[in-house]
Amino acid sequence: MKFYIERISSIMAAILFLQTLYFKFSAAPESVFIFSELGMEPYGRIGTGIIELIVGVLLLRRSTAFIGAILGLGVISGAILSHLLILGIEVENDGGFLFGIAILVFILLMISLILQKDKLLELLSSIRR
Repeated sequence: MKFYIERISSIMAAILFLQTLYFKFSAAPESVFIFSELGMEPYGRIGTGIIELIVGVLLLRRSTAFIGAILGLGVISGAILSHLLILGIEVENDGGFLFGIAILVFILLMISLILQKDKLLELLSSIRR
């Protein structure tokens, strides 16, 4: 059961990361607005898109989902902090939709990472050596 929950959470997070790529790479007005507000347009938008593509692919494969979850948590934490500190929860009258998606992705990645805690403990012990 643990295996299936981890796979579902990783795949759902991957889908959410990958579906945003269209908006980032096509310079959709919402995406351009967000990265302009952050002072990172266009390089931050494109760079974030590339990183999210890598994270999405890593999350889809069972053997690399752990690495994808760690990287994904870094990316999504940046998005959440950007909303809280700069953008606000509601961006361009979206009713907080993008912020809610970021929170959902964060939760899915945490579930994935917690269910792969053996890999996390192995990584931590190798760092201590």
